[in-house]
Amino acid sequence: MKRACKRLVILFTATWIILTGCTKNENPYAASGFYFDTAITVTIYEINGKAPSAQEAETIISDCFTLCDRYENLLSASISSSDIAKINAAGGKPVTVSEETADLLKEAISYSKQSDGRFDVTVGPLVSLWDFSSSALKAGNEHRVPTADQIAEAISHVDYRKIRIENNTVTLSDPNASIELGAIAKGFIADKLTELVRSKNVTSALINLGGNLVAIGNKPNGNAWQLGIKKPFSESGEIITSLSVTDASLVTSGIYERCFEAGGRRYHHLLNAETGYPEDNTLASVTILCPSSMRADALSTVCYLLGEQKGMELINSLPDAEAVFVRCDESLLFSSGLTK
Repeated sequence: MKRACKRLVILFTATWIILTGCTKNENPYAASGFYFDTAITVTIYEINGKAPSAQEAETIISDCFTLCDRYENLLSASISSSDIAKINAAGGKPVTVSEETADLLKEAISYSKQSDGRFDVTVGPLVSLWDFSSSALKAGNEHRVPTADQIAEAISHVDYRKIRIENNTVTLSDPNASIELGAIAKGFIADKLTELVRSKNVTSALINLGGNLVAIGNKPNGNAWQLGIKKPFSESGEIITSLSVTDASLVTSGIYERCFEAGGRRYHHLLNAETGYPEDNTLASVTILCPSSMRADALSTVCYLLGEQKGMELINSLPDAEAVFVRCDESLLFSSGLTK
């Protein structure tokens, strides 16, 4: 993987940019939907190496959004009938969930352990308290910073070790704890979308889940996809660096994605579960490159919360992941398998 990752590309959140010229298919089929509080775009260039018909592409993209809808209704904490909402509302009682939900929770717990609790899948009380949802951020100056007492109360209910999983039964031992899968669910869904489109013989496509990108195959002209990573806080979409990608997933977490200003200070959505506040370190963004979008999704948050030294040490110890860190001063840090 380390050698293969040299061909990977960097994604910037919510938007990808194709940096190099035209392809032989000038009019790919694309559609967007809105799930998990983010825009999702599926773009199909080729099926079996040829430009698809409108009907073929529309059917596949429709199937993709049906899948997105299914998983949002299974995993979103804000939908009362979802597995996650049922667990959170159970008051400490056992809840039977789907096998997929149980497996995803086990993965989330493993990353909670890997980050020594800075990343915590039971961060729900803090996420609700800070509320970086799109609707809240649009309120602008109405957005308020929680008090120290509110944060302390929320932290007292954050502890991934309070989750017990037996087969498909999940129990939160703290009735006031709540699970939040925002740092891993989009990657999980991206992997499911990838499986779906590949099963339909799609050979060239891009899937973008608001910061989670999957590049399937090459561009129709045979070249690797060329994309760029956004300079943090650039309003014009300026690119800070670029790489190429074939058959891989890229996920970026950054402090410019969901944030607001109050009292002359910027607050972002990457919360440290130990302090209850947005993590304050030298990094503006972390981009992870690896075969699994779910893994990249979780690692992008874990590495940001660990900081540049421990985060890069973690990536360099893994055989199936690479990373590019963008520091707040806009300098770049590449993992050992990548070159500028």
